[in-house]
Amino acid sequence: SSESQDALRFAIVGIGGKQYKVVEGDRITTEKLVGEDVGSTVVFENVMMVGDRSSTKVGQPFIQGSSVEAVVEQQTRGPKVFIYKKRRRKSSQRFRGFRADVTSLRIKAIKAAV
Repeated sequence: SSESQDALRFAIVGIGGKQYKVVEGDRITTEKLVGEDVGSTVVFENVMMVGDRSSTKVGQPFIQGSSVEAVVEQQTRGPKVFIYKKRRRKSSQRFRGFRADVTSLRIKAIKAAV
C-alpha cells in the first residue's frame, strides 16, 4: 500500500519563478537552468505543497525538509514565438522571431518531510 501511495504522491515546486505540479516520472520543461549538464541531478528545495490520496501538506510558503529530485534530460530551445507590431495608417510594421532557451527535466523522486 505504501508503494502505491508513493507513486501517487505529487508536489508543487517553484522553479525559476514559476510553479509546477509534478509526480514522479513526469517530464517538465522549464526556463533554462544555467550551469546544469545533461544527465546531472538537480535538487529543488522550494516545495510549496506535497500530497497523496490520504493527506496534503501545505507550506508557509515552503515545507522544511522536503525536496524534489530531477534529472536534466535536455538543454534546448523552445518553439519560435513571433512578435508582429503594426502601427495603423503609418505604413510602419515590425516582424521578429524569438526562441527561449529551455531545460527538460525528468522528476526522479519527491521527498516529503515527515
